Amino acid sequence: MTINWRQHDQHKAPQLSTRRSRRQLDSESFGKDLGLDLDASDLRRHLETSNNDEDQTIHPATPRQLSPSILQRLFALMSQVPLISKGSATIDQDSYGAVPTHDVPFHEDISSLNDESFDHVREREAHENHPSDSGDSYDNPRKATNGLSNISVEGSRRRTGDRVIAVAEDSTNDDDDPPDNSRYAQVRASVSATDNVTASISTPRMWILSLLCALLGSGSNLFFSLRYPSVTITPVIALVVVHPLGLAWDRLLKREDDPAQAFHCGLLVKRSVDEERPIHLSRWHRLRQWLAQGRWNEKEHACVYISSNVSFGFAFATDVIVEQAKFYKQDVSLLYQILLTVSTQILGYSFAGLTRRFLVRPPSMIWPATLMSTAMFTTMHKSENKIANGWSITRWRFFLLAFSAAFAWYFLPGLLFPALSYFNVVTWFDPHSVVLANLFGTSSGLGLFPVTFDWAQIAYIGSPLLTPWWAAANVVTGLVIIMWIVAPIMYYNNALYSAFLPILSSSVFDNTGKPYDVSRILTPDFLFDRERFEAYSKVYLPITYALAYGVQFAGLSALVTHTACWYGKEIWQVSQQSVVSDKATGGSSYSPLGQGRSIPRHRPRGRSDSSVEADIDMSMQGEDVHTRLMRRYDDAPASWYLTTFIAMLAIGIWVVEYYPVHLPWYGLLLALSITAVLYIPVAIVMALTNQHSSLYLICQIICGTVFPGRPVANMVFTTYCYISSAQGVKFSSDLKLGHYMKIPPKLLFQVQMFATLISSFTQIGVLNWMFANIPSLCQPDAINGFSCPLARVHFNGSILWGVVGPRRFFGSGALYHRLIWFFLVGAVAPMVVFAIGRKRPMNSTWRKINLPVLFGSLSWIPPATGLNFSVWAVVCFIFNSVIRKRKAEWWGKYTMTLSAALDSGLAIGVVVIFFGIIFPGWMKGFTWWGTEIYKQGCDWQACPYKSLEPGETFDR
Repeated sequence: MTINWRQHDQHKAPQLSTRRSRRQLDSESFGKDLGLDLDASDLRRHLETSNNDEDQTIHPATPRQLSPSILQRLFALMSQVPLISKGSATIDQDSYGAVPTHDVPFHEDISSLNDESFDHVREREAHENHPSDSGDSYDNPRKATNGLSNISVEGSRRRTGDRVIAVAEDSTNDDDDPPDNSRYAQVRASVSATDNVTASISTPRMWILSLLCALLGSGSNLFFSLRYPSVTITPVIALVVVHPLGLAWDRLLKREDDPAQAFHCGLLVKRSVDEERPIHLSRWHRLRQWLAQGRWNEKEHACVYISSNVSFGFAFATDVIVEQAKFYKQDVSLLYQILLTVSTQILGYSFAGLTRRFLVRPPSMIWPATLMSTAMFTTMHKSENKIANGWSITRWRFFLLAFSAAFAWYFLPGLLFPALSYFNVVTWFDPHSVVLANLFGTSSGLGLFPVTFDWAQIAYIGSPLLTPWWAAANVVTGLVIIMWIVAPIMYYNNALYSAFLPILSSSVFDNTGKPYDVSRILTPDFLFDRERFEAYSKVYLPITYALAYGVQFAGLSALVTHTACWYGKEIWQVSQQSVVSDKATGGSSYSPLGQGRSIPRHRPRGRSDSSVEADIDMSMQGEDVHTRLMRRYDDAPASWYLTTFIAMLAIGIWVVEYYPVHLPWYGLLLALSITAVLYIPVAIVMALTNQHSSLYLICQIICGTVFPGRPVANMVFTTYCYISSAQGVKFSSDLKLGHYMKIPPKLLFQVQMFATLISSFTQIGVLNWMFANIPSLCQPDAINGFSCPLARVHFNGSILWGVVGPRRFFGSGALYHRLIWFFLVGAVAPMVVFAIGRKRPMNSTWRKINLPVLFGSLSWIPPATGLNFSVWAVVCFIFNSVIRKRKAEWWGKYTMTLSAALDSGLAIGVVVIFFGIIFPGWMKGFTWWGTEIYKQGCDWQACPYKSLEPGETFDR
């Protein structure tokens, strides 16, 4: 016999009000008697004892017949059965989903509902709780916007955001690991397969902390970006610091006698007018209760972190403004600054939002960088602890220990003993040997001895603990072939005059082997002077710099062909299906990709994930538990993102046409067209491998070719082209983080937009304050090091590509014109790999070859060195291959937490050392062997293999 409790609650709930009636008092005592800590799987098994006997279902009686006393006796009888050992306050979630387990009287839980709400619940559950195994189950034309399961109460003696238990349809083994859980081990280890729909999100606490983070982080990073040496405040600092602030907020503002509050989809539910509440409240008490809404939880924490993530990086447009004002001596009005900054920062939202079906919802798009954050939220807000290969220490304690150790250790390589960071120990035997410095150096060498004791060096190109080993293997393969084999051969044979230059450097040089002096080819008005250029020198690149250009060319064309080969068919199919789905749902359904292969609902337990991941890697279709749980929330309509794009495009056209940037409106459209074509391929690579393929170089070259002799136009074109892509990838990553943390999409859109606007206006304000108050800003003799080093590098780039022009580098007869052939190599090579690998087994090596990663990752060189790549690959192999295979449970429990701890310890250590010790000048004059040994030789001095006599040039 099956008791249909959902129908019972739906009949009974509308009859209850919030007035303190006798029925409510009975219900409260009834709830307390039951002990409301139900184990969800026990309840689910009990409710399904006669799942196939639909004809014998007992229909609910009238509310009067089902009085609390009758139910109390009935539950008391049922509680004697071992299957029900506890009670539950909410039992209408049949599928894996949210079943809050805190002490909530029934009458408070439904005070804001009506009959129509329960109709929505029935319609939603009919689909959501019985998903099909086929692709048809992914369509969700009707989705509830309210319901009993989505409302709960947060009161003075109750805690919102308690543990949420997943309820299985067909499995009772592990509530936290449903059959449709992610097939990626790193996702299962870091992301909860449950959702707490009762958690507060949109509270004054969340918005105020987000505001503070956006103000302080963006302003500080912009301030220090114009200084050398600089320091960067990373979002991981906000992730760590904001947690005790949230806890302290609750402790200071919440009171035991505060009225109960209900939250639905993160929003506070308006209480009915007849609810009992104190009449005489002072203004302070009303303000305190307003500030004390909800309780600090992982969803609020995630929103604050996302606001930090989108705002902490200084806006690239501010560099353009600095270059125009300080180097090109242009008058930049405040309105121009605001419009340029806001439009370039926000355009990325459009690309991220309009590609959600391809980049966010497919389970194969795992976005490894987000897993560190989700692991941190679990560590800080959950108390669960499972023994992993004999380790019983909790994640939170493990984090604190690792964080403390990383913070304390960084004082050695970062301050007292920097030789541990630049550990070029092989060169110490013969410091003046050019060959030893070339091969084993850490500053200007290839890093063939991969040893360093500085996490900043190891994680320079990203945390190795977050990158799958198969992706790192692609990266290190490119490093070995291009930088460790091809580069030395060409260098020691003096190809492209490279032997007269350092083997690795981020500078460009003249024909005497000295850094190129851009001022010698410009007029006083910063225009290109051809005669002075021909009298001075051509521009020459170190061999690794030239090869880095070549592999970037190959990586860009490989992005297009690789995506077309492996994902093109599915992208086309999904695009067609999304149009049909949007017409049916009005664009508000959070539905994943349409027809196609779905993830098997019964994932084999205990088997290796390598073959499974290779299979999923090649598919953009299907859904997992995270997508299914997100269907309960209204999606942010595509029209929001489309409207944002149109508005920012209009602002951008106004900027380039009205202000003297010398870029026509069709130049702006060309810049955004490049981003539109390459955005999905770039984001797919980032989502799978945690390696970002930058469009910076290709944007500069295209603009320099189409609009030669226009340096300011080159800067603005590059900003709209490159930053729209880079910001969009960041926003897509945050959308995936919101997907993992089950943040309502509409609310997430508001959080991202709010933080971006706040940070844009903040940075413009800080920048103009610096213009007015720092003497000699951006000059070599600027006070306290405010010489604008990054802006000067970008200024030099605008001269080389906007004034000298790509034709003098890569045109017919130019020294580096052969590098253009790398475009063809990158376009053809993925086709060969696809032709061989498409019919191979899913775990075949050919299917793991990712040429956009192999080529594109080397764009970090320079400024990254061979050491940054080699030691990064070694650490990635140890953790994500050796330990993952031999100690899988330990790896799943602690790896992401360890990555977060090391990153946090480093970030906070850098800030403390800079502000607490270096900035006040306490380390002036501090020298000893450990601060000088690594500088004494050709590695630090970047000696060339061949030298010139004074006054001699190598090209004449």
